[in-house]
Amino acid sequence: MKPDIIARIGPAWQSENWQKLLAEAIRDPAELLQWLELPDSLLPSARRAAQLFPLRVPLGYLERIEKGNPHDPLLLQVLPLQAELNESEPAASHDPVGDSAASPVPGLIHKYQGRVLLISTGACAIHCRYCFRRHFPYGENSASPSNHSQIIDYINNNLDIEEIILSGGDPLSLTTERLRNLTEQLTALPHIKRLRIHTRLPVVLPQRIDNPFLDWLSSHSMKTITVIHCNHPHELGQDTREALLKLSQTGTTLLNQAVLLRGVNDSTETLRRLSEELFASGVMPYYLHQLDRVTGACHFAVPDARAQHLLESLNNSLPGYLVPKLVREIEGAPAKQGLPINN
Repeated sequence: MKPDIIARIGPAWQSENWQKLLAEAIRDPAELLQWLELPDSLLPSARRAAQLFPLRVPLGYLERIEKGNPHDPLLLQVLPLQAELNESEPAASHDPVGDSAASPVPGLIHKYQGRVLLISTGACAIHCRYCFRRHFPYGENSASPSNHSQIIDYINNNLDIEEIILSGGDPLSLTTERLRNLTEQLTALPHIKRLRIHTRLPVVLPQRIDNPFLDWLSSHSMKTITVIHCNHPHELGQDTREALLKLSQTGTTLLNQAVLLRGVNDSTETLRRLSEELFASGVMPYYLHQLDRVTGACHFAVPDARAQHLLESLNNSLPGYLVPKLVREIEGAPAKQGLPINN
């Protein structure tokens, strides 16, 4: 049951306008390297890779990166690299999970029984270099006022759909008023029971979790699940912890999905700390995804045997509720496919 009263005296960082901070995100590789005191030798390849998939990273996220360290695990998630240009992986694809084939109307993806995913926007606060939708045609396949009626009609005509997943891009890059207008149409459908929000903004731009957003999240009638995306314990700064606490006070269920990334979090100790610190912040570890082999990101891939060994180690060092499920998404499969732990 959602609490009737949520504390509205926010921390100091909440007074900053999240849209202004979003607009100030770094987009120029030269500025990124200068900010982090990294060698100019990285610039030519960073510029070439950024032409294929643009750079974007909020300043607050940069403040968590160790200056002068080209191997910092947070840096590796955002810095365009030469490896993105050298991909020759035959299994790589521009659409590695079959989103396009599962889109019955623009802006909607229907893969799994009982739930549909709404591409609410193509915008993100941060451009993660491993993003499986880095080549997604958002211009022609996002929810917009022009096709909302098609989306609502499709959902209304499929009464087995009980859950709506807001994804993107990142749905929290929309204004709260846009989110409110969208969910008002969805709550009018009697067979919809749950709203799931997939977002990275509480981690990379925690100022987005402001009072108007919290009011909206705590006021609509659907049961809400908020799935954040955090890959490394260094991403959980004090401002993020405060944002997650505010989210938990709305009554939303907080889960985390991470991606297993070579050089970023492919160690037992890092994954153990991530689970512990997520739980301390009120978030349950949920999924650990094997990389979707999107063109330009295969250098992040961790072999299955290594992934299974890591999960075995986690299983031996943590209580079961802190061990995420190791999964892979396979085009055409009826659900995410779990990878067994080698016991």
